[in-house]
Amino acid sequence: MKIQPQALLRFAITAVVVIVALVLCHLLWRHYMYSPWTRDGRVRAEVVRIAPDVSGLVTRVPVIDNQEVKKGEVLFEIDPQRFQIAEQQAEANLNAAKAAARAAGANIDAVLASAAARKAEYDMRQEQAQRRQDLADVVPKEERTDAKSAAATARAVWEQAQASGNQAHATREQAEAAVVQAQVALDRAKLDLERTEVRAPVDGYVTNLDVRVGDYAATGSPRLALIDRHSYYIYGYFEETKLPHLRIGDPVQIRLMSGGTQLKGHIIGVARGITDRDNPTGRDLLADVNPTFNWVRLAQRVPVRIQIDEDSIPKDVILAAGMTASIDVQPRRVLDKDQQAQK
Repeated sequence: MKIQPQALLRFAITAVVVIVALVLCHLLWRHYMYSPWTRDGRVRAEVVRIAPDVSGLVTRVPVIDNQEVKKGEVLFEIDPQRFQIAEQQAEANLNAAKAAARAAGANIDAVLASAAARKAEYDMRQEQAQRRQDLADVVPKEERTDAKSAAATARAVWEQAQASGNQAHATREQAEAAVVQAQVALDRAKLDLERTEVRAPVDGYVTNLDVRVGDYAATGSPRLALIDRHSYYIYGYFEETKLPHLRIGDPVQIRLMSGGTQLKGHIIGVARGITDRDNPTGRDLLADVNPTFNWVRLAQRVPVRIQIDEDSIPKDVILAAGMTASIDVQPRRVLDKDQQAQK
């Protein structure tokens, strides 16, 4: 049977089309399943929960919601009057403690002078008693006994003066310790007064402002959130089949869903664990294994942290935590091969 050339041509074209379609399907499948890219990216940022360090009535709120602030700017102020009074009281206590310390120092000087005088008198009495004892042949016994008793009395007085000196030393040490305590109390009062002005710890954006003039702000109770403007990063949730192609430091192309803005970044970390929903822990701390098994197993998504290069962020682009982005990783080994080929 003779095959017509037209039929053979049609068969060849059909075969080529089928082969090309199969190859394209295979490449698309590999790209979708194994290429390091994902559409599941989320913009995130470090959020500082601003809470006052002291309690009191709010007297001033100079910022508004969503306002950009610089580090050190006042976010809100607590009534400082009570803390000013506490500072004045602490300063008065410090002055009193210093005066008591000076008095204790003057007292110890007097006690030491008295002890020195008592020591000199004891030395004199002791010397007199020794001379009379050496002249026992000419000095009556009664006189020798009186001299010895006088020396003993002088020694007792001197020892008492020494004890008073030790007590004076202890009193001065207590007074000096009271000065230190008063100084600490004053420093604490000054710190509390300074903390009545709640300031921004970082450059950022005021979010969820929940404080008004007249509110009572309690210590440690957050009243607003401050998003650090220098801390924006992206979490890309990559399928586990794509993790072997990811390395720390790999450059990343980022495309925001908001306007399709192109950004650049690089991988700085890969999460080392996610929750296993199929095997929770039981009440007895034993594995609660699911008795059924799903034949269709979906690839788990693992968070990969990506640092955004600030130089690639256009000035007119608004970044907000929670925005969606597509991520395309450029493995460094591929780039290295391309660079070597160019060389």
